[in-house]
Amino acid sequence: MPMEFEKAEGDVVVFRVSGKLAKTELDKAQSKCEELIKSLGQIKILVLTDNFTGWERSKGWEDTSFSDRNDPYIKKIAIVGDAKWRDLVDAFTLKGLRPVGIEYFESHQQAAARQWLAAP
Repeated sequence: MPMEFEKAEGDVVVFRVSGKLAKTELDKAQSKCEELIKSLGQIKILVLTDNFTGWERSKGWEDTSFSDRNDPYIKKIAIVGDAKWRDLVDAFTLKGLRPVGIEYFESHQQAAARQWLAAP
């Protein structure tokens, strides 16, 4: 499975992504986020990638309904991965076009990503 979910401490949700990400996996992750938003009110998201190889070709990637509904309840999103994916991930997450703080950290910067999420 290319995406695994774990609830971290407090309001941080952690997703581990490896291999090629399928739209169905993203949909499951978004459903888990919505469940936590209902119980916590607001969340922060940490995405940790390992051997990430991109996105599976399929329909539906252009669907922004999750962010339209939930961005007011997402405080920050930190993505940790290989530097070569930074620009594509920024485009995929619509960084700069959403009201959510989104930052990309290189693989060796996981501690910095967690600190950034913890900061007010």
